[in-house]
Amino acid sequence: MAQTSVPHFHNTQGDTRIEIGSKEFQCIGALPPFDHPHVFLDMGSENEIVCPYCSTHYVFSPKLTAGTCDPTSALFIPEPA
Repeated sequence: MAQTSVPHFHNTQGDTRIEIGSKEFQCIGALPPFDHPHVFLDMGSENEIVCPYCSTHYVFSPKLTAGTCDPTSALFIPEPA
């Protein structure tokens, strides 16, 4: 499978909210092997979204660069296949 430029985020630490610099991304829940199906989320014109699997609250922050997040530990980098 080809790698994609869509960022992946997780909430292994159980943060109440994660600020992200992208409106389109994938939530994986927790780090593998405790992840849920990797679901693509698109905020559209909104500035926040809740993952339907794990209820993580993601908030878009224009201060962040695309593909980054706060806390930084929520960024997931898939291993190359």
